[in-house]
Formats: sequence, C-alpha cells, structure tokens
Amino acid sequence: MPTLDWIGKQAVVNHQRQVPVHLLRRVPELSVGDSGNGNLLVEGDNLIALKALLPYYAGKVKCIYIDPPYNTGKENWVYNDNVNSPIIREWLGKVVGKESEDLSRHDKWLCMMFPRLQLLRQFLRSDGLILISIDDHEIHRLRCVMDEIFGTSNFIAQLVWDKTRKNDAKLFSVGHEYMVIYARSLSTLRKLKTIWRESKPGADEIIIKYKEIKDKYNNSDYPLMEEELRVWYKNLPKNHPSKKLSRYKHIDALGVWRDRDISWPGGSGPRYDVLHPVTGKPCKVPERGWGFASPKAMDREIKKGLVQFRENELEPPFRKAYLMPIAELSDEEETFDENENEEELGEELFGAQVMPSIIYKQAQVVVKFLRNLFGGEKVFDNPKDHEIILRLIRYVTGLNDIILDAFAGSGSTGHAVLQLNKETGSNRKFILVEMDKIIFKDILQERLIRAIKGYSYQTRKKEIQYVAGLGGGFECCSLGNTLFDEKGKIAKEVSFPDLATHIYFTETGEPLPETVSGESPLIGVHNGTAVYLLYNGVLADKKAQGGNVLTRAVLASLPPHFGAKVIYGTGCRLGEERLRRENIRFRQIPYEVKVD
Repeated sequence: MPTLDWIGKQAVVNHQRQVPVHLLRRVPELSVGDSGNGNLLVEGDNLIALKALLPYYAGKVKCIYIDPPYNTGKENWVYNDNVNSPIIREWLGKVVGKESEDLSRHDKWLCMMFPRLQLLRQFLRSDGLILISIDDHEIHRLRCVMDEIFGTSNFIAQLVWDKTRKNDAKLFSVGHEYMVIYARSLSTLRKLKTIWRESKPGADEIIIKYKEIKDKYNNSDYPLMEEELRVWYKNLPKNHPSKKLSRYKHIDALGVWRDRDISWPGGSGPRYDVLHPVTGKPCKVPERGWGFASPKAMDREIKKGLVQFRENELEPPFRKAYLMPIAELSDEEETFDENENEEELGEELFGAQVMPSIIYKQAQVVVKFLRNLFGGEKVFDNPKDHEIILRLIRYVTGLNDIILDAFAGSGSTGHAVLQLNKETGSNRKFILVEMDKIIFKDILQERLIRAIKGYSYQTRKKEIQYVAGLGGGFECCSLGNTLFDEKGKIAKEVSFPDLATHIYFTETGEPLPETVSGESPLIGVHNGTAVYLLYNGVLADKKAQGGNVLTRAVLASLPPHFGAKVIYGTGCRLGEERLRRENIRFRQIPYEVKVD
C-alpha cells in the first residue's frame, strides 16, 4: 500500500505513546442541567485530553465527528505538542507560513493530525466510524493518512457538502467541502449486515403523529389509533410530503406499517412450508416464492412481528413494511448467519431512503442561526451546521450511542445530539473537547446552555422570537496534573480510583466496567484474571507501607478469586514459588505501571 511521507513523520508515528497521562478533574460548578446523563465537556489540548479519556471510553464510541483546521494558510491554529524532534521544535517557534508554496505548513498539519487520529481510532467500537470535515487544501493528504491508520479496506465514503457559490471568484467558484468517512472495521459492519437509512420527506411527521396517538391510547387500541391516523392524513394539505406515504394506515405494537397485499420481495425465492399460527397447516406459497432463503430466516421475521397472516392458510401471508426502522424502536443489536442469503438483510424500510453522497445546505443559513442564538453577535468563524451533523449522527448511530468530537469549536456536535435526543426520545451522549479557554467558556459552553434552557432573538421586523429549550445537560472536566511526578513516582494527588482506572486499562486494554470506590483492592476481573491494587491505604492501614506491600497477611485478607491474579503494590514479600503456587503476577508501583 502506498504511504505518505513528510518531514517530521518519524517523530510523530509513536508520539501518542509518549504523551504523559493526565488526570481528568470534574468541575461540578460548571455542570448544567442533567449532568448525570453522560454528556461531557473537556477543556484542554485534545491530544492530552484524548489520552486522559482513553481509559474510560476506549472501544465504547460509536461515532466520531471532527472538524479539524483546514490549513488554508489563513488560519491561526496552534500546534503545541512537546514532540522530541529538533525539526519540529524549530517549527513550533515559528508562525505557520501563509503562502501556498510553503510546504512546511502541510508537514506541520500532518504532524498535528497523525497522533490524534491514532488515538481517536482506539475510542471506536468494532462497529464504529469516524467522519472528518475537510476541504481541498488537505483532502488528498488526509485520505493517505487515514488509509495508513485505519486501512484502505475501511474506507466508506467521501461526501460532498455543497455550501455556497462565490460570485467574486476569479476562476472557479469552489463552494463545497468534503466529509471523509472510515469504519473502525468495515468487515464487522458487513458481518452485522448493517443497513443505514434516513426518513423520507413526510415520514417524520407521520412518526411524530403516531407517537402522539400511541400515548393517547396507551399503545393498545389499535383500530382507534388507525382511524385517528387516517383522519389526520385526510386533513393534510394536498402538497404535504406525508401524503406520498399515506398508505401507512395500519398500526401495531411495533409502529406504523404499510399493508402490502402483494408478492414477497426478492425475486424468485425458495419454497418451503410456513405453518399458519391458527390452523397449523402450510400457508399458500406466493407465485414468486418466499423472500427468504431459509425457514430459519422466516421464523425470525415472524417472531419479530414482521409477517401478517390471513384468516386461514388458503391465502399467503404478507410482509409488513414499516415506515421507520425497527432499530428506532429497539436498541438491540442483531447478528446474522453469514451463510444466509443476501436478500435477508432485514425488514424493508419503505419510509426510509439511502443518504446521497452530495449534501446541499447554504453556509449563510448556519451563520444566521448562530448569530440568532447569540443575540445577533457573530461569535465564531465557519461554524458547522448542527442540522447536517444531526442528520449524519441519526443515520449511523443507535438510540444510546456515544458521539465524540475532539475539535468541538462552537459546539455544533453537542447541539445536534441534544436536538436529536429531543426529537426521537433517544439517549445519545456526547463527549466534546476544546482547547481554547475563551471558546470553551464563551461559545461552546454558552451555546449548549442556551440550547438546553432556551433562548430568544430579535427578527428583522424587530419582533422577539423565542426558541424553547431542548433539555438535557452536561458535565464539565478540566485536565489535572500528570499521573507521574517529575521523579517518575505516582503523584501525591492521584486517588485510588484514578490509579485503578489507569491500571485496569493498561493491563486489560479495556475501560473499567464500573467506577471503583477505593474500599476494595479488587478492581476488576477480565477474561478470568483478577486485577488487584494495593495503594493509598485501601486495606485501612494508613502507614507508609501498610497494606501497600504484598505479604502473607495481606494476601490472606484479599477478596478471594479462584484463578489467575495480577496484583499491583509498592513491594512484595512473597517468594517466587509462593507467587507461582497462588497463580499471582506481581507488578511493582510505580516502576511497572505502564504509561501506554
């Protein structure tokens, strides 16, 4: 595979491993609304912040969206990493060149991006993906770097966002940007037989109305629910987009579905017995056969409530075509037999469509929106459209997924998640990182506060327009001191939960399943191996060496585990034979506490 080389690359290839581990410090006085819902704002350099967040969120994030500097030569972004390379140190003392011929700024941009992308990859679930906004200045270099870090086989798409036309352009009006999308593992998405769809125009209105009717009738009296939905359809204006979907006239426990009294989809399908649930006799097979390759697949569809039987077996059953994906109603992940026919990709979504690779949305609309939110003041250059981000997040994530943005800027990603949760009743969570203190406090945090609580603005006609709050909340964090002090020892301010979280992650490669309290030295069990931490007087002995040294008495007092054990402590008084007999691997603090 071809790779991209640049000046300073060798210094940053493994730089993320050398970044010191900092502690995350919660700032409760800056938290807003429901701060316990999992939404998190982190102030600090995103490389350091990502390293600090990794023990808590590695392998847990479904979607990453970032809008890094485009490196147009007109931006004033700062690369402030401590990279031990004379070439890079020399660059860091200079202003990024603005001339397009000054290739050093492209080298510098790549040095900034490479370690961050390496860390971001570790946050993704096996079925996760990353979306990156970029323009023509670095798109070709970004694709090369992404191929190297994520693998060419994990490339999904390169979207085009048509934003504006520039009539003052001298040659061509370049009014588009790109969005590059890579999977953590495209083979996993294929194994899960992932299908992404978005609602057709008019579908959301029907879904919203259905949910109102559902609440009104306690989701039980389906004939009355259907009748009310039909009346609503009838009273819609003729040009209303929902009119095109008016065949969705039936309602059941799974949602709104279309009465498809036609042959099964999928061409000439196989023929096998499908027993009628009442008569117990084989149903008549449609002329084109069933749309599923095996009785097992058909049974799965029946159990999911996607097959509608007639009064008896003399007429073939038909398949319910739901207006919205069943995934919107259930957050359960389903796996499939790889040997099953490709036609068995799941229910057909007649109220949904595939997202195109070209997105149209005028940039000035976004600028106007942010101005209104901040009372007419322009507070941020080139803000991203939170509605476009919302559309993409909804397209690729489930109801309870985590979304990470390491270049948070004006907070468009957080706003998108809040609005999506409000619209769909979902519980998606965001993690936003912003290094600029002023942007963090005056723009990012302030925007989300207004979005949560509501805000007002004055229209051109001098009328006051009020926008209702979306609800929700967030918790704020800052970056504390490093885990190790300048002498290589565990810093004094490091608490038991701090060290336990770090040790469990570096030992197992996974975040701690639950936050530890510091009341027990057993911090977790992974693949049959128990991990213990003797630190900070966890055994109630506050003397300098009390309880932190593995002795016979300490071993006898440990919570029992019948299997392999890894024990971290400041010292060990047990011999090699005793450790082997007890199936213990001892690791000395701080010398055997890994940084990465």
